[in-house]
Amino acid sequence: MNASDVVIVGAGHGGSQAAIVLRQLNFDGAITIVGDEPHLPYERPPLSKDYLAGDKTFERCLIRPAAFWTEQRITMRLGHRVAAVRPETRRLEFQDGGELNYGVLIWAAGGKPRMLACPGADFPEVHTVRDRADVDALVGQLGRGDRVVVVGGGFIGLEAAAVLTKLGKRVVVLEALDRLLPRVAGEGISRFYEAEHRAQGVDVRTDAAVECLEGRDGHLTGVRLKDGQVLPADLVIVGIGINPSVAPILAAGAVGDIGVEVDEACRTSLPNVYAIGDCAVQANPFAEGRRVRIESVQNATNQAGVATRHLMGLDGPSPAAPWFWSDQYDLKLQTVGLAAGYDATVLRGDPATRSFSVVYLRDGRVVALDCVNATRDYVQGRRLVELGLRIDPALLSDVEQPLKEFASGQAG
Repeated sequence: MNASDVVIVGAGHGGSQAAIVLRQLNFDGAITIVGDEPHLPYERPPLSKDYLAGDKTFERCLIRPAAFWTEQRITMRLGHRVAAVRPETRRLEFQDGGELNYGVLIWAAGGKPRMLACPGADFPEVHTVRDRADVDALVGQLGRGDRVVVVGGGFIGLEAAAVLTKLGKRVVVLEALDRLLPRVAGEGISRFYEAEHRAQGVDVRTDAAVECLEGRDGHLTGVRLKDGQVLPADLVIVGIGINPSVAPILAAGAVGDIGVEVDEACRTSLPNVYAIGDCAVQANPFAEGRRVRIESVQNATNQAGVATRHLMGLDGPSPAAPWFWSDQYDLKLQTVGLAAGYDATVLRGDPATRSFSVVYLRDGRVVALDCVNATRDYVQGRRLVELGLRIDPALLSDVEQPLKEFASGQAG
């Protein structure tokens, strides 16, 4: 393999986007995508939504049809897991004994779901929702019974709870902290979604810690909480975050801990090695310059553009405000910005109408918005976050005043 050829480890959104952008930028070298699943790159967000519900086939989840990768001369090495990175010889070693040389390496390996660290966590009825195999296994066991316990009150857990409730299952959601969505939303949004899930029949329990999973004859029967209560369960879904897949690259000498550290161009400390997506830790201007790891399709896609443009000797795009979304029942939550460290909130609209927004302020500046069935606020509010504008809260709260009207002002 030539020094100009690119190997991308990870066949998710970031890895596939990096390959696509390289060809769009007229990169003429060889491009190889290495994926540990046997599937062509596919969208992950539908797994806990449309795909789990059976409303979307896997073929419709593919990022591009098979013919595209062939036409673009992008080689797929699927079903291979990287065991080691040898930067001194620019070589990857696979767990199955194979090897692959690289000229430039883009590490886009994402992460694997965190598992429960308690007795019974390995029962066959315990599931995660991270890849197609996870969801296929879960769907294959839905006929075992109607009692489902979801451990984790974040996006994945709540989306799965919403789908399974609509499928007629009796769902309990357990969150170890004192509210749902504790790491991604303000308290007002948390309480709104807690009320919504309760109204849909979900038994929501906060401050609820799991002691162990109980079973009989090798199969799950219940979830024991630390307060001693046992919840009968036919299935358990664990949605408590991910562990970034960085062990091989850190073992090769890359700097990192909660992920692999990258600079503004997404370069790691290793020569000729970039990292993007869920596994990359980078200083973010929307987090007051803190080094953070952002798990979102948008972040993976944006970092793919940054890394590939730098690789091609081009200026990267301007930093983009992070954005996220979640579909639960008939509610679409769209978030832009990072609300961590906010010191004030402004409510736009009435939650009782099921269409409203919460604007988060830090030192008077707009830093984030959570928009529930309020796409116009989300689209127009992005510019306010990017500019970090100071806006009178009384004006912000006026739903008759479109947010785009504030964007023509100057940052304070």
